[in-house]
Amino acid sequence: MKADNINNVCEEEVYASIFSTHSKTIFNYIYYKFGNEEKAYDAVQEAFIKLWENCAKVSPQKAKSFVYTVANNLYLNVIKAEKVRLKYKEKGPSTEYESPEFILEQQEFKEKLDNALQALPENQRTTFLLNRIDGKKYAEIAEMEGVSVKAIEKRMHLALKTLREQIDGI
Repeated sequence: MKADNINNVCEEEVYASIFSTHSKTIFNYIYYKFGNEEKAYDAVQEAFIKLWENCAKVSPQKAKSFVYTVANNLYLNVIKAEKVRLKYKEKGPSTEYESPEFILEQQEFKEKLDNALQALPENQRTTFLLNRIDGKKYAEIAEMEGVSVKAIEKRMHLALKTLREQIDGI
């Protein structure tokens, strides 16, 4: 990139770099909130469209924050309008042979886990999934959520405590 293009999100190279660097992480963040892949893709796509429309107003240093904020606001608007609850996809049947007892235990545990995760408050569920599934550090989650690291630590503690109480064997 040329030095004069670095400060302009309207340059295709800069915009493409921002998209490739942050789109997957933002998708995962919104997906855990929506629980729906299509809606998460739509929110991320819309957020990047808004970044392009406002490229002259947003510096590359602020682009990540801008896209997170727009995507989160889109999520909040959908929740407000539709009162969307998180849904988890069921896995397809296994191709390997497993005993019927194992399959039954696995299904029961998955149901317990899904129910326990759905019962968690949204902020705890999002924090838990971002940390345990995506491997995000507390500081990264705190930046995404716009709260302190201590707040994320508290959310994670409460989520783990609730999950341990609701699911036997953890």
